[in-house]
Order: sequence, then C-alpha cells, then structure tokens
Amino acid sequence: MIDWNRVCELRSEIGAEDFAEVVAMFLEEADEVIARLSNAAGARVLEGDLHFLKGSALNLGFADFAALCQEGERRASQGDANVPTAPVASCYAASKAAFEQGLDQAIGGMRAVS
Repeated sequence: MIDWNRVCELRSEIGAEDFAEVVAMFLEEADEVIARLSNAAGARVLEGDLHFLKGSALNLGFADFAALCQEGERRASQGDANVPTAPVASCYAASKAAFEQGLDQAIGGMRAVS
C-alpha cells in the first residue's frame, strides 16, 4: 500500500523538517480534494482532481492510492464522468492510516541504516 522506500528516499532528499512540512501539506490538500471529489462536477474536473491526487500520492509513496487515481484519471480523460469516487476515498483513508501508523517505524529503520 505504501512504498516505504520512496518515503525514506524523499525524507533523505529534502530533510526531516521539510519532509514533515510536505507530509502535512499533502495530507491537508488531499483531504480537501477527497472531500469534494465527485463525478457530478464532470469528467474534466474529476480528471484534474484525480491527476493532482495521483501526482502527490506518487511523490509521497501512496502507491496503491496513486494507481487507483491513475485509472480514474484515465477514464475521466476519455470523457467518463462515472468514475466511482467512493473506492478512491476509501483507499485514501486506508493509505493515510497505514502511512501514519508506519511512518515512525520506517523513519526509525532509516536512522538505524544511516
């Protein structure tokens, strides 16, 4: 569900302080987009929201969530406004929980290797 190698790589690239800021910003923005995610807005808006979520998720290692967003984005880009958004929101919630639960362990493991 979470690509912990990517998480550790990002933290190493930008440092602990900036990493914490990136995580907070991602979670805040993703929460906002997930809350408004709807096929009622139309395929183009849905495509843009899913594209944003996919890119941010990939950057932070939310692998399964990013894949689901990518599939939805692909469908929306072809004009399909009936992309199911409930599975996207559910996968985000599960990914966020797994991330928050495993983050300390992943960072601790990274410190042990350093």
